[in-house]
Amino acid sequence: MLVLSRRRRIGYALAFVLPLAALVGSTRGAAASARSTAGDSVSSTVHFATTTDVIRFVDDSLRGRSGKLFVRFLAADVRTKALPAFRQLFGDTALARPGVYPVTDSNLSLPFAFIALHAFGEKQSGQLGGYRIGFWPGERGAVAAAYGNPAGFIEVTRENADLHVSEHFRLRDFLTHDQANVWPKYLVLREDLVDKLELVVQELERSGVPVRHMSVMSGFRTPQYNATGGITSGRAQLSRHMYGDASDVFVDNDYDGRMDDLNHDGRVDYRDAQVVVAASERVERAHPELLGGGGIYKATREHGPFAHIDVRGNRARWGLTE
Repeated sequence: MLVLSRRRRIGYALAFVLPLAALVGSTRGAAASARSTAGDSVSSTVHFATTTDVIRFVDDSLRGRSGKLFVRFLAADVRTKALPAFRQLFGDTALARPGVYPVTDSNLSLPFAFIALHAFGEKQSGQLGGYRIGFWPGERGAVAAAYGNPAGFIEVTRENADLHVSEHFRLRDFLTHDQANVWPKYLVLREDLVDKLELVVQELERSGVPVRHMSVMSGFRTPQYNATGGITSGRAQLSRHMYGDASDVFVDNDYDGRMDDLNHDGRVDYRDAQVVVAASERVERAHPELLGGGGIYKATREHGPFAHIDVRGNRARWGLTE
C-alpha cells in the first residue's frame, strides 16, 4: 500500500507524465484503442511539482467522465513503459508483479488504486493457474480488430473481490458465474464500461429514478463459459461479454434479486428495462465515444427483466421496444 508523503515532489514532474497518459484505457482492444477516454487529453507538457498536484491529477483526470472511477488498469507493456513512475510509486519489484496497488492519501476525494494486469500470454492451454478460461476467436485465426485478444487479466482473489472499481460496482460484480471454488479467478474488464454504467446511474437519478443498487446479472464471460456455461440460448458466439465491455444489469434497490418497478406502473416487466436503456441512450448522446449496444430483455422463469449495456464502439439496439 502506498502512502504518498510530502517529501516526494519534483521527481514526479517527468516520471508521471507519459506513463499516466499511456495507462488510461490501456486495456482497450485494438479497435477501441483509437477512441478517446477521459485521460487522453493529457499531454507531455503537464508537470507535477508537488504531491498535491499528483492527487489533483488523479481526481481530475483518472476518475472518468462520471467522476466515479476508483481504479485504472495497467497492462504489462504499459508498466514497462511506465517504469520510472511505477518504480518510484510502488518499488522495484512492482513492475513484474500483477496485483492491486492502492494510492492512499487524505487529500484524495475518493479511494483510488492501480491494478496491474497479468499478460494475456500467461494463459496456457486455455487456463491461467487452475482457472479455466478457454480461447478467444483471435487465437484460432484472423478476426476483425474489434474481436482481438484482450490486453490482459485482472487477478481476483477472495481478499480483493470486494474492491470497488467505482462508486456502485465491485470486482466480483463482473466475474464469470462458474468455478465457484477456484481462486484466484481472472477477469477482463474495460474502464469505459464501468464509467458508462456510472453515467447511466447518474442519468437515471437525474430523471427521478433513485439507484441505490444496480445489479450486474452478467459481466465478463470467459470464452469457455460463453460457449457452454449456464443457459446459452440467445448468446452471440462473438459476445461482447468475452471482451469485458458488456454487462446485463437491472436496478435492484430492495435487493430481492429482481428488477424494480422503475416506471411506477405497478408491475415489473420489460418496460422497466426500457427505462434503463433510454438512460443509456441519453448518456451516449452526451458521450458518443461510449457508443455501444442496448438490449431489452423480458422476464423468464430464470430471471426478471434486464437491460444489456456495452461500449462496443457502434450503436446497436435489440429487444422489445414498445
